[in-house]
Amino acid sequence: MTPSNAAIYQAQTCTPESLRTLAVYLELALDMGASVVLMRIGAHVRSVYVGDPSHALEDLRDEGVIDSRQADEILALTRIGLNRITADDQQYRFLRSVRYIADRQVAVFTPT
Repeated sequence: MTPSNAAIYQAQTCTPESLRTLAVYLELALDMGASVVLMRIGAHVRSVYVGDPSHALEDLRDEGVIDSRQADEILALTRIGLNRITADDQQYRFLRSVRYIADRQVAVFTPT
């Protein structure tokens, strides 16, 4: 199995801001027994939702937005399938998948 790009950062003392942001949302998802959903809403920002991605968009909890640069870095440092990252000395394990919600492709991060 090939490690994700994020594995490069595990041994470093400085966690990229994008992975720290993802970790905050993963903590929310863990608390709710849910997933993090990242949806493109424009050229410069991405919406972040927490909930069950098999439900309608209206059923997901809106957690705000992050800028597209940060979202793109999250996607670059993770991969489809099982991921393990370390953010500020805390380890996270999650599945990244892709699905459609409200006719939009979204990235889904499900803690395992």
